[in-house]
Amino acid sequence: MDQPTSRHDVVVVGARAAGAATAMLLARSGLDVLVVDRSRYGADTLSTHALMRGGVIQLHRWGLLDQVVAAGTPAVRRTRFTYASDEVTVTIKPTHGVDALYAPRRTVLDPILVDAASAAGAQVRFGTTVGGITRDRQGRVDGVVGRDADGQQVRHAAGLVIGADGLFSAVARAVDAPVERSGTGATSIVYGYWPDLEVDGYHWVFRRDAAAGIIPTNDGLCCVFAAATPDGMGSGGLDGLRRVVRRADPAVGDQVASASPVAGVRGFRGVPGHLRVPCGPGWALVGDAGYWKDPIGAHGLTDALRDAELLARAVIAAAAAGGEPAALDQYHQIRNQLSVPLFDVVDAIAGMRWTDAEIPELLLRLNSAMTDEVELLAHLGDERALVGLR
Repeated sequence: MDQPTSRHDVVVVGARAAGAATAMLLARSGLDVLVVDRSRYGADTLSTHALMRGGVIQLHRWGLLDQVVAAGTPAVRRTRFTYASDEVTVTIKPTHGVDALYAPRRTVLDPILVDAASAAGAQVRFGTTVGGITRDRQGRVDGVVGRDADGQQVRHAAGLVIGADGLFSAVARAVDAPVERSGTGATSIVYGYWPDLEVDGYHWVFRRDAAAGIIPTNDGLCCVFAAATPDGMGSGGLDGLRRVVRRADPAVGDQVASASPVAGVRGFRGVPGHLRVPCGPGWALVGDAGYWKDPIGAHGLTDALRDAELLARAVIAAAAAGGEPAALDQYHQIRNQLSVPLFDVVDAIAGMRWTDAEIPELLLRLNSAMTDEVELLAHLGDERALVGLR
């Protein structure tokens, strides 16, 4: 195809949380944004849903939190940690304009973000599969090629292509984005949705050979997940989930054993984490495409929204100043300085080689990294918040 089907300032590949949020912020700034996604509007996806404070702060600041609440997403005001012989309950105190955490189903959150992107002026096209990128004569990425929902070949030209297309990103492969940090820990996860569980907020359980969580979400359901080494999970499925949850916490195991999930269970066999170089000439990565860590940390969705805003700010700054490389390099640097502490501690927890004596220190490290992230996100409009992260 010689002539492009369309031309835009930015093409975002992927309309999930990271991609839709990035597109929304860019479109709100006045940029011409096209978002393409191979799936359909409102489709579900693998997720444990939990948003930490940083993500809730962003939804509040973007004017979208009320929609999450209106969809019946329960407010979470306590988090309980069970590990070794201890049980610790943390009350969520009002800070930075939010007084609760939320864990919306992706069938709730993703459409809210997509609709906000569309309302801001972004074009969103579902059913489009991207098969590759295009480059100009200097080798700079200048668009994508693929097929639309009707199977017709399309080529969308862009000043910047953003890959927000997940763990196995086609954009990351096409640009050969280098991996600059690799993890070694990886758990197998099985999860499902249970009604009528007695739970007061998030509940996380960490044992040497088994971890579990209960996350209240929409429709009166709780997402229950089990995490173990691939050998520890065995064949997975409902039996595997029940077995691992019981090893982690017999009381929770009894609750889960007394009822069946409303729609079966889903599983994900572990993939070690990675940090990819997230930008280059004419391209950038956001969400799992650029930064993946094990789901046992329940922090991927929060970091997807965080990086969406960091990237959008960099792209907007580059458009205003005509200096893309410097702005995207700053995105890279800030992302890494916030991500590496989280990445390392989650990788250590996912390796499940720690002892009962060591897990409290790992959880303290996780909390410290999350606190740094919250402080940046709460003051992102203040340039002083970025001092020391450049």
